[in-house]
Amino acid sequence: MGVTDQPGLPSSSASQPNADGGAPTGARDIWRDLAAAVSAVEALALLGFVVFYLWELTQGASDDAVLVVMSALLILLFAVGIGALARGWWRGDNWPNSPTVVWNLLLLPVSWSLFQAGRGVVAVVLAAVAVLGIVSAVRADTADLQDPDLQDS
Repeated sequence: MGVTDQPGLPSSSASQPNADGGAPTGARDIWRDLAAAVSAVEALALLGFVVFYLWELTQGASDDAVLVVMSALLILLFAVGIGALARGWWRGDNWPNSPTVVWNLLLLPVSWSLFQAGRGVVAVVLAAVAVLGIVSAVRADTADLQDPDLQDS
């Protein structure tokens, strides 16, 4: 039995149908994939903010270059962290569950602040993404995905 580059997902059971010709026995969990996708979108959005901050710096939109660079670095740090969550979800790891829920819970007050500031559309989109992230992380199968046959070898 071969092993893919994704921990916990043996290649033969993930890609071959059952004996009765049905769906593969080791099919991926849709909630886990959704959590990975939401985390990836959030990481890309944060990277977009980094680029925007640095672009505004080059356009002279800020008087304090150090503040802009430090903000961009902090946002970049979060983007890398959320990207690591997405990668962990995609690989089948269990550790991204709690950090994903915490991160998305922190986005809810941000969404409320945006709503109060008159940015209703952005607030609703952010809240929807955050709730989707929370639901997908909670619903994702975080049981041990290792095949017992692989543990014996």
